Amino acid sequence: MYAIIRTGGKQYTVKPGDVVQVEKLENDLGSEFEINDILLLGGDKTHVGQPVVKNAKVTVVVTKQARTRKVIVFKKKRRHSFRKFKTHKQSFTELFVKSITSPEGKTVKTDQEPNVVDMAAKRLEKIDILSRLFKETE
Repeated sequence: MYAIIRTGGKQYTVKPGDVVQVEKLENDLGSEFEINDILLLGGDKTHVGQPVVKNAKVTVVVTKQARTRKVIVFKKKRRHSFRKFKTHKQSFTELFVKSITSPEGKTVKTDQEPNVVDMAAKRLEKIDILSRLFKETE
């Protein structure tokens, strides 16, 4: 079974066990919640929403809250001495799809477990390792 969900103004196709990066959501790391904004539900029987499928839900777990790689934004106008240089990092939330429930009550679950990653703790760990290496070289 698969579902097309809408979150953050974008649409994503998900199956149980998938990991999806969506726009930043204000949920805690490791929290489990339901997405009810389902546009289409496919599988044995297809349900098309008008605009959403009623009584259908996708259960997800927040596995990561982070920012993407740095993107360079460079603008230039020839012969006008105009150059503009900026960078941008977009915040995102990574979701693990745990189960999909159809309007009839049929639920498809995954056997996999979500891998929750705390990026703030990882960053502090790297800083600690680098500071110890720096102290050893002095």
